[in-house]
Amino acid sequence: MAQRVVGIGGRAVPVVLPSVRDPRLHVAAVIISVHVLGQVGLHFQVSLPQILAAILTCAAIEVAITFARTGALVWPASAMLTGSGVALILRLVGTPPGDPWSTFGWPVFAAIAGLSLLTKYAIRYRGGHVFNPSNVGLVVAFLVLGSSVVEPLDFWWAPLNGWMIAAYAVIIGGGSLITRRLRLLELAATFWLVFAAGLGLLAASGHCMTARWAFAPVCGADFWRVVVTSPEVFVFLFFMITDPRTVPAGRVARIVFGALVAVTSTLLVAPQTNEFGAKVGLLAGLVLVCAARPFLERALPAAGSAEDALGAFAARLVGSGGGLRRALGVLGGVAAVVVLATAVVAAGSPARGLVLPEVREVLGGLPRAVDPGTLPPVSIRQEVADWDHELAGPEMAAVLRTLAENLDLEAQALLRGDPTILAAVDHGDRLAEMEARRQEALRSGRTTIERYRFDSIEASLLVPFGVQTGLSLGLTGRGTVTVETYDRAGVLLEQRTEPFHLTFALRRATGTRWLLVGVLPADDR
Repeated sequence: MAQRVVGIGGRAVPVVLPSVRDPRLHVAAVIISVHVLGQVGLHFQVSLPQILAAILTCAAIEVAITFARTGALVWPASAMLTGSGVALILRLVGTPPGDPWSTFGWPVFAAIAGLSLLTKYAIRYRGGHVFNPSNVGLVVAFLVLGSSVVEPLDFWWAPLNGWMIAAYAVIIGGGSLITRRLRLLELAATFWLVFAAGLGLLAASGHCMTARWAFAPVCGADFWRVVVTSPEVFVFLFFMITDPRTVPAGRVARIVFGALVAVTSTLLVAPQTNEFGAKVGLLAGLVLVCAARPFLERALPAAGSAEDALGAFAARLVGSGGGLRRALGVLGGVAAVVVLATAVVAAGSPARGLVLPEVREVLGGLPRAVDPGTLPPVSIRQEVADWDHELAGPEMAAVLRTLAENLDLEAQALLRGDPTILAAVDHGDRLAEMEARRQEALRSGRTTIERYRFDSIEASLLVPFGVQTGLSLGLTGRGTVTVETYDRAGVLLEQRTEPFHLTFALRRATGTRWLLVGVLPADDR
């Protein structure tokens, strides 16, 4: 670092500035580039004041602590990386979309970033910090505050357009160059390969998760592809796992460290049924293995020793001597892999079964009162076409017909008092609402239903934030609704017709049929 002197209160205070060769500046260039891409083209739901609050808070704390200890003003390169890393991954529920200058929640960003940095000084081992500050701070924030307040950055940022290609190029290209220079590329590659293998096992076992960017649960091969190739995973492996201050020094120890992070993260991801849990599990794997690093350093070959080579370490694991001893060593290794694989599959059992069989047996015998010729053409917002180009074509007419059928089948379910019909067409809040109406109808002997006639329909995306139930398609309709009330014998008691302007939220929540998940007041945006 370059050192200068500045006068403060008649005292010459050294000023230490970073060298252009400092790897921390190169990491900062990559992370800042991702921030820029996120603001300009990827539409990250984080504002510039939130980002600056995290970075400047960490910088101020680091400068103050360093000045108190050394009497010098030192450029807070590491601290600014901590703040930038927190701001890259942290999302605050309620942040206004599309407003890069929103000051909403900036104190939360400042507090989480500042507390993350302070772990570097509060939790130490042999003169160095134990945890990657941004990593441990984020995990604690997510666990303590929960998904109703904060969220991690999505696994899937956007369709593979020019902006996403640029983000991949910056992250993978810059990350590879930096980790190679720091001799940490083997660690990063080991993590990715073992993690990919572990998630492949999960995917093959039928693992699913819900995500706010997907209409249906993300399962099997799609789950594997999305997570393993996620830009967030590459940010994690290039710029969190490979923090030189929190990884072992030896080559063998670093490779083992990367593999253990992958195994631990896989085990933590396995039982999660939504993306929030999966992302926190990924990040928490590094926290746990960092906590175990002192034990790893004692158990594994020291840096620079004769045993700190892959060949020597492998021979040590397998065992030297006769063929029987080597065979037992190999069998032991195979047994360990089998035990881990079994543990991964067993841990993933809660995340299987999100996709349910088709409901044709429930709906097949019911009359369908919907005439497709009475349904209007659908006006489709560009956001829907950008998200899923198939929905911009004939498939949207089929979705509208399904909505009309679902509404009609809801009415039949209420009149028949049949909960199985409701479960076949509704999900989530809408299912709970309609089931409550069915129970009330049985109790009171009066059943009220609605029959909708659409004059116009517009399709949009309903992207949840803080609720990991999945992306919904919003069909905002205008028209008339006829409200009918029947007695217990099915005799019509009352009838009235009135206009409506509502948004019907649909999602393929069980992986098959488009289900009605909510009816909301229309948003005239």
